[in-house]
Amino acid sequence: MRITPTADFMLEPILDPPIDANRDQGSSRDAIGLGQAAGKGLNTRHGTILTLEDISVSFDGFKALNALNLYIGVGELRCIIGPNGAGKTTLMDVITGKTRPSHGKAWFGETLDLTSMSEVQIAQAGIGRKFQKPTVFEALSVFENLELALKTDKSVWASLRAKLTGEQNDRISEVLETIRLTTSVNRAAGLLSHGQKQFLEIGMLLVQDPQLLLLDEPVAGMTDAETEFTAELFKSLAGKHSLMVVEHDMGFVGAIADHVTVLHQGSVLAEGSLAQVQDNERVIEVYLGR
Repeated sequence: MRITPTADFMLEPILDPPIDANRDQGSSRDAIGLGQAAGKGLNTRHGTILTLEDISVSFDGFKALNALNLYIGVGELRCIIGPNGAGKTTLMDVITGKTRPSHGKAWFGETLDLTSMSEVQIAQAGIGRKFQKPTVFEALSVFENLELALKTDKSVWASLRAKLTGEQNDRISEVLETIRLTTSVNRAAGLLSHGQKQFLEIGMLLVQDPQLLLLDEPVAGMTDAETEFTAELFKSLAGKHSLMVVEHDMGFVGAIADHVTVLHQGSVLAEGSLAQVQDNERVIEVYLGR
């Protein structure tokens, strides 16, 4: 039996419950779990960090998601593709608590019921989301953007007294190097290129040490060089984090994905390697074309 945490419990480290030998040993999701330990406090005994089962969402009679099942393994880099209106954005909205499903289950790890948590609680639990359009504080420097994104007390009094620890400074420096913005650390975010703003926003997620990253069309509007670097960046993050990337650029998908999920009319149409889904007749018919 799963444990549904209370709101107060959600803000504290979650301890793994004792393993029950009689407990169900999982379903087909075990096949895609990488079996790694996720992050401190998150129970991922089956190697699966995200479990969506029979998820449905309706808007005025239109089913944006229709009995959708999706399993993301710990440390996996999963690409989600599909035509416009397939349900990709609604899927991310459900995972982050912005939209509540009318039916189905959504679990982060083994014990966290996403359908009972607020957007803030979900973010605090370790799920970070990047939207297609970068949202950074343009008047602030790159460093200040990363500083604001740290997991710290954001109350007025705490902010006035705040002073970064050596560990926090080291973390920001590490992220700056990861996103290749070390030389722009004091530059106003508004002066960065579109691609650099995208990298900065990814960095703002990384300083929070998320266990699952949701990335919506991250290379839209990027130059070829920026797209190539983004592919390198995501592949370097996989394993340390789990990534779910929604993307239309099939060249980019081919460069990063080991496993691809195709959505159509709110359901999973096909899953597998990019080569497998590209050869799928239904995928060709509804999305890729001939």
